[in-house]
Amino acid sequence: MRIAQVAPLFESVPPQAYGGTERIVHYLTEALVDVGEEVTLFASGDSRTSARLVPNCPHALRLDASCRDHFAPHVVMLEEVARRADEFDVIHFHCDYLHYPLSRRSGYRHVTTLHGRLDMPELQPLYREFADVPLVSISNAQRKPLPLAHWVATVPHGLPADLYAGNERPGDYLAFLGRISPEKGLDRAIEIALRVGIPLRVAAKVDRADREYFRVRIEPLFERAGKLVEFIGEIGEAQKQDFLGQARALLFPIDWPEPFGLVMIEAMACGTPVIAFDCGSVPEVIDDGVTGFIVSSVDEAVEAVGRSGEIDRGACRRVFERQFTAPRMANDYLQVYRTVMERRSSDARRGASRIPAATPAAAALPLDTVAMRSAAEK
Repeated sequence: MRIAQVAPLFESVPPQAYGGTERIVHYLTEALVDVGEEVTLFASGDSRTSARLVPNCPHALRLDASCRDHFAPHVVMLEEVARRADEFDVIHFHCDYLHYPLSRRSGYRHVTTLHGRLDMPELQPLYREFADVPLVSISNAQRKPLPLAHWVATVPHGLPADLYAGNERPGDYLAFLGRISPEKGLDRAIEIALRVGIPLRVAAKVDRADREYFRVRIEPLFERAGKLVEFIGEIGEAQKQDFLGQARALLFPIDWPEPFGLVMIEAMACGTPVIAFDCGSVPEVIDDGVTGFIVSSVDEAVEAVGRSGEIDRGACRRVFERQFTAPRMANDYLQVYRTVMERRSSDARRGASRIPAATPAAAALPLDTVAMRSAAEK
């Protein structure tokens, strides 16, 4: 199968440090190449891949201080994708909704994975208009704000099975990994660490938009916690094995509708239990009592830290191997691609218009979950 993967240009594929979407694009691309598929990756020029790379800007845009308009390179990339569409059996977009008008009119076979939150009110009229665009969610929870969108599958993220190794003998600290922003709940993590008296190590980046929050809200908490909390800063993939694998538990005290939460399966791959607040995808990813604990308050999180030694770290790793590997993800997406190709061929035989009338999506567009396992099946 000739497959195009179209990545955002904000980070390289894979990213040098933080960048969940671009990491998933990398893992998926490599897994598809491994099983013999012909893959072309549209991404920044500093990307590294076993596929054929089509560079659409010299460097990842987030780290390129000379780039002042991040949308312009994306528009140029999408035009090149459309111009070369005949080279591919299916085009897989990971760059949100920017391509929808072009894809609708070009008529090529395509699917879009949405990687972010979808509860913004501005998205309602967008997805009413583009109710024909085939979409993949990364959790069932992610779909809830847009039930009438054209969901064709749910495909959970996956990591290479050998990316991390299980660690049966952790140290005695708690870990926080990700991004410092109000919805990620670092303030809760610090409170939990203070109450249980266990050191907390924080490996996180601070985006420009969150610098004021970091200064006003988080830095005073660091000062209050003293040596109990260590701020490491942003780390890359090579450092995560030790950081996560040696942790007593990962704290995931989120306060937002998390679409997936890649760090949860990174911790599971290391055998490290996750203590996560019950938001968004958490109940779909964490098997309560097996791979960690799902909590609803700081009090419950404090209790869960005390119980973290009850988690069998080997069993935690086995759940990861069974449900959240890159080969499983690639196999699920191959099924999605075949479905999209078959539906497009069927539409062509019926003489369907490339620009459908604006009719309610729910009347004709089925909901088909390919891969999401329920908590009972974990």
